[in-house]
Amino acid sequence: MRQLTFIKPGKFEWQDVAAPKLTADTDAIVKPIAVARCDLDLYIAAGVVPYPGPFAFGHEAVAEVVDAGPKANVKPGERVVVPFQLSCGRCDPCKRGYTNTCDAFAPRAAYGLKPTSGVEYGGALAERMLVPFADHMLVRLPAVLDPIAVASAADNVPDGWRAVAPHLKARPGASVLVVGGLAQSVGLYAAGAARACGAGRVLYLDDDPARRAAATRLGAVAEPLQLAERRGTPKASTGGSPLALGGGPEQFDVTVDAAGNVDALDFVISSTAPNGVCTSVAIYFGPTQIPLTKMYGKGITFITGRVHARANLPEVLNACAHGHFHPEHVTARVVPFTQAIEAMTDAAPKLVFTNDL
Repeated sequence: MRQLTFIKPGKFEWQDVAAPKLTADTDAIVKPIAVARCDLDLYIAAGVVPYPGPFAFGHEAVAEVVDAGPKANVKPGERVVVPFQLSCGRCDPCKRGYTNTCDAFAPRAAYGLKPTSGVEYGGALAERMLVPFADHMLVRLPAVLDPIAVASAADNVPDGWRAVAPHLKARPGASVLVVGGLAQSVGLYAAGAARACGAGRVLYLDDDPARRAAATRLGAVAEPLQLAERRGTPKASTGGSPLALGGGPEQFDVTVDAAGNVDALDFVISSTAPNGVCTSVAIYFGPTQIPLTKMYGKGITFITGRVHARANLPEVLNACAHGHFHPEHVTARVVPFTQAIEAMTDAAPKLVFTNDL
């Protein structure tokens, strides 16, 4: 079968590799229908993130089942979402919803990202994918959903969802701030998820006009970040004490850092209201200073880490199926597989590739 292989930044090849075969009664083999380019994929392709090749590429897929073992709990012809992280559904972490740390696989095991785990599991930009523990892994796509619209549901969509949804359940009508940037689509999905989950106010800040336009389509108020102007000046009454609340930027109950910039991260934390929750969905590859004293004084809960994609999928797809959440508003281009190499470094926030192999 044909598989897109990352060789080095700016260089991909379509290679002929052995087609996967069923090896267990819970395995399934699927044909990717729509594959989204993850935010990280762009930076790998462009050389911003120095992942060494070669390895199979692509990990956000909606697919069609073509073969399945007797205990896979799926049938040929069914459309499914394939979570990008591999998990078994049987170990203690999986049972607790921590599907990104499954005991059955190497740490950080994922499709299309061999350097994260050291193990090649194949990629989504291919004619076929092998899915182990398919009875747990595969989530049926609701019939009302277009595979292209939710192609990113395998990773970036639930990543944005988890940054706001559980906190809005605990705080109905809470205000939400999302600062966009490096984690392009994840920040936008977080803004859309906030609207879907009934946030009282959703402000999306980003200096990129195309991303602001996408945030507006998702129902957020979108404005330029203009960091220097938004920091504000602390009130004199604080006396410079890091434990005093003082003035500064507007405060939000729930905040999301998708900027991947240390100055923006500090701003997001400063914009988190007392007893608020701040989630960073960006990946920082270098040293980062976290203002712990400021967070301590305000009682801020700070969350970082990889998404538990499989655990969040049912809730995400339900919101999409009922028309509350529209991830398709983030997609900038739809491109056939055979043009993926030429399109891969397009700077748009979300590309979706359709299988024409």
